[in-house]
Amino acid sequence: MKRQTGTAVLHENGPRKLIEFDASTLQALELLGRDSMKDLQELADEAFRDLLKKHGRPTSLKEALRQSTRQLPANDQARGRKAR
Repeated sequence: MKRQTGTAVLHENGPRKLIEFDASTLQALELLGRDSMKDLQELADEAFRDLLKKHGRPTSLKEALRQSTRQLPANDQARGRKAR
C-alpha cells in the first residue's frame, strides 16, 4: 500500500528505522519543515541524499550503475597507443 506525503510516496511495507532526536533538534526540524512546507520524511530524504553525495556514494540505481561502468576501463583507450 502506498501513502502520499507531500511529494514523497511511501511504501507502507518498506524498510523503516527509528531515529531519536533531542528536543531542541526536533523543534528546529519541525520549524524548518513548516517554513519550507516539507514534512520530516522529506527533510530526512534530502539530508541522507546530501550525505551520500558528500561521501561520493550513489543515491539511485541509475547513479550506481553509471559509477560501476566507469570503474571498468574496458572501453577506455590505452595511453601511448593510437586508435586505428
